Amino acid sequence: MKKLFILVIGVISMSISQAQNINDALRYSSGDIKGTARFQSMSGAFGALGGDLSAFSVNPAGSAVFTSSYASISLGIENNDNNISYFNGINESSNSSVNLNQGGGVFIFKNTDTNSLWKKFSLGINYDISKNYDDDWRANGTGNTSVGEYFLANAQGLRLDEISAISDQETITQAYSEIGSIYGFAHQQAYLGYESFILEPETFDNNNQNYTSNIKGTSFKQDYSYAATGYNGKISFNVGTQYGEDTYFGLNLNSHFLNYERFTSLYESNTNENSTVREVLFDNTLSSNGSGFSFQLGGIFKLTNELRAGLTYESPTWMSIQDETTQYLETLVIDDTNGDFYKVVDPNIVNIFETYRLQTPSKITGSLAYVFGTKGLISFDYSRKDHSKTKFKPTSDRYFNQQNSIIENALTAASTYKIGGEYKLKQFSFRGGYRIEESPYVDKNTIGDLTGYSLGLGYNFGNTNLDVSYSRSQQDINYQLYNTGLTNAATIDNSNSNITLTLGFKI
Repeated sequence: MKKLFILVIGVISMSISQAQNINDALRYSSGDIKGTARFQSMSGAFGALGGDLSAFSVNPAGSAVFTSSYASISLGIENNDNNISYFNGINESSNSSVNLNQGGGVFIFKNTDTNSLWKKFSLGINYDISKNYDDDWRANGTGNTSVGEYFLANAQGLRLDEISAISDQETITQAYSEIGSIYGFAHQQAYLGYESFILEPETFDNNNQNYTSNIKGTSFKQDYSYAATGYNGKISFNVGTQYGEDTYFGLNLNSHFLNYERFTSLYESNTNENSTVREVLFDNTLSSNGSGFSFQLGGIFKLTNELRAGLTYESPTWMSIQDETTQYLETLVIDDTNGDFYKVVDPNIVNIFETYRLQTPSKITGSLAYVFGTKGLISFDYSRKDHSKTKFKPTSDRYFNQQNSIIENALTAASTYKIGGEYKLKQFSFRGGYRIEESPYVDKNTIGDLTGYSLGLGYNFGNTNLDVSYSRSQQDINYQLYNTGLTNAATIDNSNSNITLTLGFKI
């Protein structure tokens, strides 16, 4: 994963948050199946089982299934493979990362009162990585829409004196800073377009609100690069109990944390007649940091000696997030009078946006498992999550209200199906699983359903367990380059694979 370096000489606080959109909402509210090797090897189908530290991330009652205190730690190697197509261009990318997938422990306290129906209590703490954002890819081809349309879409309807420098003496840094502080993100984008000669006002009067682009034609060579790093994880504080011989209850209090950093760069060139601007280089960085809270309530019920059922409610996650952005724009301007020249618009400013809140939707999970004595088991989980309930807050913010309306119309309820099995032969355990996660979009062409399978092997040394798993998932994604103007999408066939090793031991 290449490292991203940013040179800045200033910082600006933005009281108007206008950089967030539906892509951010989904990125921060979705997760992958991580955790212990046993959990991953059965595709996370543990809602009616328990007895695994990552299992109580699905159903908190699973901690009370342990018969003795237990701890584990898991290391994972994750690989992202992308096949990218953009118009007539085809590219491939692959990158790997090593992560601490899980670490934690549970303490079991058995009730010494043999007459009590409350048989035991459990206290646990566990860290699970929810999503790894490390990714790196490139899309290039000959597109039919210029990046000039991005700046044009942001500028239309804005007064010229709101997107331009006050005087010739005002520097780019000063103008960009003041426009951002007073008017916000969209005005800054319009300023970049105007200052770089991409935008041409209809008149040079301060009241002007109509613009055209100096980039003409319908054929543009474009090269887009994407590089991201970061993670989304949580620490779960768990309490569980066993009531009678057949019933388990549990509660998780989850502390979430988020770090996401992204660099994108678009280089565009054209040889179109009457096009005054022939080349554009547009760089953007985004850094997001956040924290949040959620809770889970769950129960596991032995219906018979072999058949078990589980039910879990997971609350919305209430996140607080702060974004920082930087931008750089460079154009080649054709000037028949004075000669061609490069125009550099480099504000050297970090935009720090006001902290906003994101509420992700709640989730319900129902589970069934059949245990074949000491020989093995098979388990099935079904979850449902209504992504259209995702909300940016405060809702009093006009821009956030617009984004929430987009989310409500574009996203829908989605189901997840997971099945896993385990067969034991002496000290060995052989495991496998399969899952389907439906697309959160109404239009499945935006993001397709995710399918994945998993395999695993475990060995029991007595008081110590060593487990290894391999999992792989595939999903088709149409990645829109920008949220307005240049809305062409790169088609990405993404394959994600994980190898995880877990060491667990009784304590």
